[in-house]
Amino acid sequence: MFVSNWDPTLISKYNINGPRYTSYPTALALSTDFDNMLIPNAIGQGPDQLSLYIHIPFCHKLCYYCGCNKVVTRHQHKADSYLDALAEEMALYRTLLVQKQITQLHLGGGTPTFLTEVQLSRLMALLHGNFAIEPDAEISIEIDPRSCSDSKLAHLRSLGFNRVSFGVQDLDEKVQIAINRVQDTALICHQVQLSRQLGFNSVNLDLVYGLPFQQPDSFASTLDEIIRLNPDRISLFSYAHLPERFAAQRKLDNASLPDAALKLQLQCLAIKAFMAAGYQFIGMDHFARPGDALAKAQLAGKLQRNFQGYTTGGQNALIGLGVSAISQVNGVLWQNSKELPAYYAAIAASQLPVERGFSLSDDDKLRAALISQLICHFELDVETFSRQWRLHGFWQYFAQALEHLQPFMEDGLVEVYAERISVTATGRLWVRSICACFDAYLSRGQQRYSKVI
Repeated sequence: MFVSNWDPTLISKYNINGPRYTSYPTALALSTDFDNMLIPNAIGQGPDQLSLYIHIPFCHKLCYYCGCNKVVTRHQHKADSYLDALAEEMALYRTLLVQKQITQLHLGGGTPTFLTEVQLSRLMALLHGNFAIEPDAEISIEIDPRSCSDSKLAHLRSLGFNRVSFGVQDLDEKVQIAINRVQDTALICHQVQLSRQLGFNSVNLDLVYGLPFQQPDSFASTLDEIIRLNPDRISLFSYAHLPERFAAQRKLDNASLPDAALKLQLQCLAIKAFMAAGYQFIGMDHFARPGDALAKAQLAGKLQRNFQGYTTGGQNALIGLGVSAISQVNGVLWQNSKELPAYYAAIAASQLPVERGFSLSDDDKLRAALISQLICHFELDVETFSRQWRLHGFWQYFAQALEHLQPFMEDGLVEVYAERISVTATGRLWVRSICACFDAYLSRGQQRYSKVI
């Protein structure tokens, strides 16, 4: 069930600056005052099964809305130098991960399909040569349709990739021109169909709402086409407009951006359309066919969330490789250098290119588990949670959070009882704000986050 509500009163009350909670604490808590020796200890004492993320920063062309760590270049040889560095970083991790199994592998960016077929082959050979990747591992990649030929798509399948995610964002040409990402709808349709013919297990399409010139009628046309393509998963992301942090976003005309009420209307329009088409509403930004592993994980109470969003694994068992990549294992978070020169310099010195990190306290771990439960499953059994975490006096411990929850309760967004917390159907739209009630760090860096709508 889903109830749409873009009441302006709710928007003014709860449209705060807040995290997406792909981790808790968020990456803003990471500090340069970090002991790298925590890393081998965390990995050694961590789970036997890990997820692996590789960041490919290169893009052929700048997309104005993008807030990712990227390097825009036409020089293909730069990727060869980067692969050289990745090879050295893998070697530094090899002994730490010798007893570990890789069950998930994901290439993100930037644009991973910036790499040529030869470069992709080299990267996968390096990964298999350094790590124990399980034969049935989930191996996925983010694809820019403009940089992925039929030959490259087939090559990805031959390398063992079994999941693909295409960056669509919006099919309306006016929107595409405004964000400097013009791509033909026919090309996207062709690549989705070819992916199925090649035998990929899952096809995901990424959409973004809140982009310049988006309107309900035109966005509805995009939604209709996406539903016709029948992807296994859909990611529906809220555009985070932070021009003070991302220079490319300053190229967008602020007057062309939807306001909070219109953004919420676009989000509700998409949620209702996808649910009517039979998709399971996974959370604030994901949808999946009922037979998809993501949907099954949620129904089984095993859905997780990490720096890639909702996932079936890797919440506290993720190794990130490459510039700016973030890792989280056994309660320790660390991030690589965000700039290529610093990343290369560390690699040249045979050092892990870690720039900052953070070790979670017992309180952090407790709040992380609670926030994860709410954002993945929208309810929490207080007794079960307290027993798992050996917590006596749940509501005494979270007395301040209970105060923050009062307005949400009064507005029908969350139901709070002695024995449980339940986010209502309308409250799902505000789950980031609800989770923020339990965030002990939010007030320290709130303005650095985007609005939740």
